[in-house]
Amino acid sequence: MQPLHPTPPEPGLDGDDPTDAGGPRRSMIDAGVLMTIAALLVADLIGDMRQLSLDHMVVEVAAIGFSLLGAARFGMRWVQARRAFEHHVRDLRGHLRAASEDAARWRSEAQGALEGLGAAIERQCDRWGLTDAEREVALLLLKGLSMKEVADVRGTSERTARQQALAVYKKAGLGGRAELAAFFLEDLLLPSGRQPTA
Repeated sequence: MQPLHPTPPEPGLDGDDPTDAGGPRRSMIDAGVLMTIAALLVADLIGDMRQLSLDHMVVEVAAIGFSLLGAARFGMRWVQARRAFEHHVRDLRGHLRAASEDAARWRSEAQGALEGLGAAIERQCDRWGLTDAEREVALLLLKGLSMKEVADVRGTSERTARQQALAVYKKAGLGGRAELAAFFLEDLLLPSGRQPTA
């Protein structure tokens, strides 16, 4: 599986990040302003051609050239930013697709084991004599939800959820959430036949 973090964007012509917020739009606006200045200078140069001195013409031609050069530079930055954005979108889609495929593969490979674990948890809850509400709280706690989240899912107060969790721990003879999780999941941590290292 590919790493979930995309590579950093390529720097722009002056080392800036071309994908920064508003960067491409700003580049196009700046290019448009410079093109407008160049067009006005060309119009001025044509209008004044008969009465201009050579020095004045050189200055106006240089201004036109620099305006066009600046517009081209901003246009290049916009193209770079667009390409970088499209590259990152493709990378993100690839990462999401790979993560989705991994999750589907995990569900497929573990389906039988998970069904067996679910049935074993149900049987153990029966042995402990948990009520339906306590059983649901226990399962939500095993899934890693906080007390507030358990209360939200069940539509109860956090205090009620906490009391039901305490009832689960008491009936099971366990000291809390960690012991509840360990009761069901401790043997799942290592593949069969391997012993934990000290």
